[in-house]
Amino acid sequence: MKRIMGRSNIETSALGMGCWAIGGVLYRDGKPVGWGEVDDNESEAAIHAAIEHGISLFDTANIYGAGHSERVLGNALAGKREKVVIATKFWSIFNEETKEITGEGAGPDDIREACEQSLRRLKTDYIDLYQFHNGSYPTEDVGEILQTLDSLVEEGKIRAYGWSTDDTERVRAFAKGSHCAAVQFQLNVLHDNAPMVALCDELDLAGLNRGPLAMGLLSGKYTRESKLPENDVRGVHAPAWMRYFENGRPSQEFMDRLDSIREILTSNGRSLVQGALAWLLARSDRTFPIPGIRTVKQAEENAGALQKGPLNGQQMREISELLS
Repeated sequence: MKRIMGRSNIETSALGMGCWAIGGVLYRDGKPVGWGEVDDNESEAAIHAAIEHGISLFDTANIYGAGHSERVLGNALAGKREKVVIATKFWSIFNEETKEITGEGAGPDDIREACEQSLRRLKTDYIDLYQFHNGSYPTEDVGEILQTLDSLVEEGKIRAYGWSTDDTERVRAFAKGSHCAAVQFQLNVLHDNAPMVALCDELDLAGLNRGPLAMGLLSGKYTRESKLPENDVRGVHAPAWMRYFENGRPSQEFMDRLDSIREILTSNGRSLVQGALAWLLARSDRTFPIPGIRTVKQAEENAGALQKGPLNGQQMREISELLS
């Protein structure tokens, strides 16, 4: 199951692999904003398994694990670059040794330096989709960013670009760029985002779906009593935007919503994960869910959603009614 990424001619699997979790630990002002310790060998094996099962889109960011996610991805894709589409992001500045975020930058020199560093870590000479990673940046200031990104396209350093944001006006501003092809936004069966889905249709953009499994809530492995470790971004020190977990535990509100639709999602032999991804694949023909993967087992289960295909119209309507 393949789709074209917006206005570009980039074709890739409709389902991608999110690479935030494989970056491991990361801190901002001493607080964890990563996913805890990781096994790089398992991460690379998961990437290989994803490719073997038909996944060709890999979404990362320079900040994930302070460059570590890009390094792991670059190592795993050695000899396989032509088979995949790489999406990464820029904005944050960090210290790779201490795993600390130290600043940010969106000036021309900042963007160019971030791009060169990402290319080196990814061990490639081009990035397929380069995404701005500050969802609240002032709309009136994006002109210089677009000029820089267009120059990077002309130089062959990137093929297309997009913005990771949930604000429709910001998307409209970025879509004026000659090579804007995508927007990355929050979307899952528990938290629809109709305005952004409609905007992708209007502006001919691909929609990369951030949080497709509600930060793991839709994985099926958490109960109402589950407790996340402190060094996990979903733990007790979670940032304010972490709606699916509260005080290090699954949100009771979202668990209630999940229980109401669980039977539909797991029908037709699907796992809960596959049902959640099937909803996204059915939501629009422009969607590209990018669930995070840390293990071979997760890669294989996620890829199974491609084989089972989207939910049907009746299932989509039933879910809509239950969650309305």
